[in-house]
Amino acid sequence: MTKEEIACSLEQIAALLELKGENPFKVRAYTNAARAIETFGGNVPNLQDEEAVAKIPGIGKSIALKIKELAGTGSLKYLEDLRAQFPEAILELFSISGLGAKKIKALYDQLNVSSIEQLRQACEAGRVAELPGFGETTQAKICKAIEERTRHAGYFQFGQIAHEAETLRNDLAGHPDALQVDIAGSYRRRKEIVRDLDLLVATKKPEAITKFFVSHPLVESIIAQGPTKSSVRLRSGVQCDWRVVSTAEYPFALAYFTGNKEHNIELRSRALKQGWTLNEYRLAPLPPGPKPEKKRPMKRIPKVRDEAELYRAVDLDFIPPELRENWGEFEAAEKHTLPKLIEKENLRGTFHCHTTASDGHNSLEEMAEAAQALGLEYLGIADHSRSQIQAHGLDEKKLLAQVTAIRKLNQKFDGFRLFAGIECDILRDGSLDFPDELLSQLDFVVASVHSALGLSEADMTRRVIRAMENRFVTMLAHPTGRLLLKREPYKIDVSKILDAAAGTGTWIELNAAPKRLDLDWRWWPMAKQKSVKCVINPDAHRAERLQDLWFGIGIARKGWLTNADVMNCLPVEKIERALAAKRLS
Repeated sequence: MTKEEIACSLEQIAALLELKGENPFKVRAYTNAARAIETFGGNVPNLQDEEAVAKIPGIGKSIALKIKELAGTGSLKYLEDLRAQFPEAILELFSISGLGAKKIKALYDQLNVSSIEQLRQACEAGRVAELPGFGETTQAKICKAIEERTRHAGYFQFGQIAHEAETLRNDLAGHPDALQVDIAGSYRRRKEIVRDLDLLVATKKPEAITKFFVSHPLVESIIAQGPTKSSVRLRSGVQCDWRVVSTAEYPFALAYFTGNKEHNIELRSRALKQGWTLNEYRLAPLPPGPKPEKKRPMKRIPKVRDEAELYRAVDLDFIPPELRENWGEFEAAEKHTLPKLIEKENLRGTFHCHTTASDGHNSLEEMAEAAQALGLEYLGIADHSRSQIQAHGLDEKKLLAQVTAIRKLNQKFDGFRLFAGIECDILRDGSLDFPDELLSQLDFVVASVHSALGLSEADMTRRVIRAMENRFVTMLAHPTGRLLLKREPYKIDVSKILDAAAGTGTWIELNAAPKRLDLDWRWWPMAKQKSVKCVINPDAHRAERLQDLWFGIGIARKGWLTNADVMNCLPVEKIERALAAKRLS
C-alpha cells in the first residue's frame, strides 16, 4: 500500500464509524490519523514499525497497530469487518457533492438508501425532500450532483492519475528491455481532464516488457493483451493502453498518439503536400497516381529519428506537445514565432498558501521549509479571511499576529523570504472582507469568491471587477470558481475580467490545484494579448501540495505562456517592487 492508500483506508474507517453513530472523538481520531499519514515524510516500510508510527503526532497506539497491519499486509481486518456491516456501494454516496456522513446516515436509516442509483430513485420520487433537514432545495442539489457525476463518468482529473502515470513510466523506463518510453495522448498534452492513458515503448523484446507491464502492481485488471497492444485498468479506474513499437517507428507513434485529431490531420496534410504519406509507424512515399500526367511531386524522405526531425521534415519548427490542439500552432511553427514556453525551473516563488492558522495542515515554519526544499526564493502565505467560518478564517487580531510572526521568521532566513498576505473574500456586493486600513499592512492580497455563486453573469462580473479596483488587491484567485468534474464555473464574463485586470494591474491566478487549474488554458492567449500578468499559485493547504506547481506549469505552457508572462518567475528583489506597484498607483 502507498501512503495515500493507507490514509484513504483510515478515512473510510472514519466514514463508516460515523455512519454507525460512533463517538465523534473516535471518528475524529481516524480523520486526524489519515492527515498525519498524508504529511508523514517517511516511507511505507517505516509504517510497519508500531512504535515509530505511534510517535507521529495525531496517531495513538491503537491506530498505530492498524497502520502497521495495513503497511505490512495491504489489508486490515477491522476495516473489512466495518465494511461488512454496510452495503458495498454505500461509500460511493460520499462522492456526491453536498452529502456528508450525517446526511448519508439519515438516508440509510430512514429510506434504506445505500447506493447512488437508490438515491436517484428516492429523489425522483420526492422522498428525500420529506426527510427532516433536507427539503426540496437539498433534494434538487442532490439530483444535480448525481447528474453531473453520471455525465463525468469515465473522466479523470489530470492530477488524479498523474502519480500512477509517472510511476508506470519510470518503472517501465527502468526495465532493461525498454529503449524509449513515454506517455502520449491528452496526458502529454496536459489536458486538465483525461479519459485514458497511452503508454508507448520502443523495444526489441516486446513479449518480456509487455509481461512486466500487465503484471505491474498498479494494474488492477487486464482488458486485452497482445504482442504489440494491450489494455489494462489501473487501480485509480483509468484505462491504460500499451503500444510496443520499434525504435525506427517510435517518433512517428509518439507524434501520432500525442496530437489531437485535428492536429494529426493537419500534420498528415502537410506531409501529403510533400508527396509523402504519414501514419503512426512511418513516413513513406505516396503510391503512384492513376495517370502518369497526374504524378504527384515528391521530395526525398529525410531520416527521422525524433519528433523534432519529423516536424522539420514538413517545414515546421518543433511544436511542444502541450500546443498540439490545432489552435494556431501550425501557423506559428511555420513563421518561427512559437513562444519559448515557461519551464518549472523558471518559477522563483509562489503565493496563495495556507497554514494551520486557517484550514491548512502545516505551520508557517513547515511551509517555508518545504518551499526552500523545492528551491523557491519566496513564499506568500494567504490564509482565509474571517467570512470563511468553516475554514477557520482569520479575524483581524489573528491576521496581525501572523504578520508579526512572518516578520520575525524573515529575520532568520538567508536567501529566502516569506510574504504576509490574506485570501480575502469578495463579498456579494464586491466589497472586501477586511477594510483597507488592515489590507494596507500586508504584502499582498489574494481576492476570491467563495459565496453567492449563483449570481447572474452581469452581477458576478460587476462584483469581481469592483474588488479588483481596490488598490490593495494584488491578484484574483481561481477566477471562475470551477471544481473539475464536480462543480461548473460560476457565470462570469472572463473577457471583461481580463479587461479590468489590464486596467487595474491585477494579476490573474492560474490556480495549480489539480481540482481547479483555473483560469482555464483557453483564456491565457487572450490574457497575454491584453498584457495581463499571470501568477501560478498552488493554493496549498499542506506542505507537499506545493508540488502542484508542476500542474500549473503544464497549464501555463498549454496557454502559450512564457516566463515573462508569469509574475512569480521574477526574483525576490523584483517581486517586492511588483507587489508594491498597484497599491502605489
